[in-house]
This record gives sequence, structure tokens and C-alpha cells, in this order.
Amino acid sequence: MALLLLRRIRIGPAPFLGLQHCQRCFSARLSENVSNESGTEQSNAPADSNSAERLIKVAIVGMPNAGKSTLINRLIDQRVCPVSAKVHTTRKASKAIHSKANSQAILFDTPGLVGSREIKKHQLDTQFVSACRHAIQHSALIGVVHDVSNSWTRHALSPVLLRVLEEYAHIPSFLILNKIDTLKSKRILLDIVRNLTCDQLASIRNYGPPTRRRKSRDAGAEEKAPSDGLEGKEITSPSRVEGWPHFTEIFMVSAMTGDGLREVMSFIHANAKQQPWEHLPDEHTDQPPEQLIVQSVRARLLDFMPQEIPYLLQTELEYYEVVGGRILASTIVTCPNDRIARLVCGESNGKLRQINEQVTSDLIETFGMPVLLTITTRVRNKESKS
Repeated sequence: MALLLLRRIRIGPAPFLGLQHCQRCFSARLSENVSNESGTEQSNAPADSNSAERLIKVAIVGMPNAGKSTLINRLIDQRVCPVSAKVHTTRKASKAIHSKANSQAILFDTPGLVGSREIKKHQLDTQFVSACRHAIQHSALIGVVHDVSNSWTRHALSPVLLRVLEEYAHIPSFLILNKIDTLKSKRILLDIVRNLTCDQLASIRNYGPPTRRRKSRDAGAEEKAPSDGLEGKEITSPSRVEGWPHFTEIFMVSAMTGDGLREVMSFIHANAKQQPWEHLPDEHTDQPPEQLIVQSVRARLLDFMPQEIPYLLQTELEYYEVVGGRILASTIVTCPNDRIARLVCGESNGKLRQINEQVTSDLIETFGMPVLLTITTRVRNKESKS
């Protein structure tokens, strides 16, 4: 019974190639310093004729902390989206670009969908709220990322998300069940799929012939299987179920381990239409390196600082330059008062050094070249007085 739709799950984690093996092209001056260590990037160039180029744009949406940014980084095998364990790491939509043969996929990393209460709590601006809709309006597909590790929310889609899907019902959407590695029993997945699709499994098509054969076989097994209560407490009352019956495809993945990601990218590229590319083959994001540095610092502050403190900090770039094949950068973290500044620095600046080391490691992975970074703090009140 539980085999239905579990065909998407891969037993072994997909290989993840380090970003140091990939050429980057964030800006002209940065690309001059990045060495091409292998010939794999040349194979990503489009065909000789522009008419053969294919393009697909996908808006990746979901609730806060569903794992959207981590998923996108793993899908394109590049670290271009800021990632942290706290909510609202992504503040505005950005592009992640993946080019393969004559096909180019542009994935929009969007902020988590929130309601009015969350907007007031975190003092989110208008751009944060409208970023998701703006990305959808420029996309041909909507990828909904759903966190199955949260036992309180995994059986239903948020009303905020459902309103967005209803508003853009004319755009095809597919469902990505993320963090399946956290589930002790994969039987729960079948129940989740039924709820999130309003039990409309028959309407979900598959793009691979082998999968179609398995679908019919597994569907028969599901019909014969009795309802013996194996799911136990994981079964959700029908009155509480909220789902979307118009998903065209479902994927079960783990962004952390890489399970199932290859099928997602195959599906996305299969939906590309004949259209000129918008980016060069070796471009992976539309964000400048300066912005990536600031976002990386902010993401690590979210990880290292407790509770609401990191949301009170402001990070800005003081200096950036590429010299002799390495990046030199300096950032300033503005704190609201002395007490928070001491918390950020830690005893003998120990915590700030840890944050600096982690951000430096992240940036080396992002740019594929040496990075020399310094992070300093200042107090907003003292600055205004001076």
C-alpha cells in the first residue's frame, strides 16, 4: 500500500560536487579571477542556433523554513541562496540559474509566505510580501515546497499558500515534499499525499514511461490494501485537511541528502519551451557578489544568535575588491545597543570569530576562490551621537 508514489524516493543520496570545481560569473571583474578547473562548463553551452535554445522559469514557493533555499542550492549544485535554521532568511526574490545542453532553468527563490500576524511580528516590508507573487507572475511553473518533518502542519497546506494557488490557478503547479529523511516511517507519506492533493492522485500525471507502469501497478495495490489503521496517529481528520487538487506532479525529496533531486530537475528541464536564454551558460545567479557576502553574514548571524536578536541587526558591506585571485571584503554589523553588541562579539570576541570563520567558509564555497573577510560591530546610538 505504501509503495504508491514512493517511486520518487531514491535510496542513495545524489552526488554533490563541490562548488570549487565550477566556474563562476557573478560579475566581469570576478570572472576574470576564477579558474576553469575542468571542461564541464563548456558542455553547458547552448546549441549553435539560437532557435534551439529552451527556457523555463519556475517560482519556488512555500511557508517559512520549508527548505526552499537549501533545495534550490542543491538543485543547481551551487551555493547562491542564503541558508539558516531560522525563518525569514530570504528577504527578497532572487534567481538561481541552471544551464544544461540547450536548456536553461531559472528558479526563483522566494521569501516564505506569511499572514498578517507574521508581517506585524517581524515588521516585514511590502517588498517581502509581494516578492512571491511577483516571481509567480514571471514564471511558467510553480513549485510548492512542503515540509513533512513538522507533524503539526504536514497534513495540510497553509491557507495563505492555498490563496496564492487559487489566485494563479492558470499556472501549472507541482508539489515537492521536502525533508523526507526525517520520517521514521515512509507510510506517512502516502497519507500526506492524499491530504495535500484532496485525494486526487488519479489526476497526477508522470513524465517517464517506466514510472507510468509502476503507477498502475502501485495504484492497484493501494485499492486492495485494507484500512487497518497502520498510520495510527498520523491520520488526519478529513474536516481538517486542506489541499490543492490540481498538482501535475509530486516529488518526495530530501534537500539535505540529495534524494530525489535529479528527478525534479529532469521534470523542470522537460517543461522548457523554445525561447532565447536570458543568462550566460556559466552564470548561476542574478545577485552581485557584494549582495551575496552581506546575505551570507546575515544568515550566519541568524544561526549563531538566539531568539529575536539577529532580526535586530543590520549588516552592510564596507569594502569589496578582487585582488590577485582572491576576494577581500569587510562588513559592518550595526547593533541597537551595547548589550546586544557584546552578545554578538562574545567573550574575547570568540563568537564573532566563529561567525567570521563560518561565513568565510560559505563564501569560499560560493565563489570557488580564496576569501579574506573581516566582520566588525558598531552600536547605532553611539554612531548617531558621533
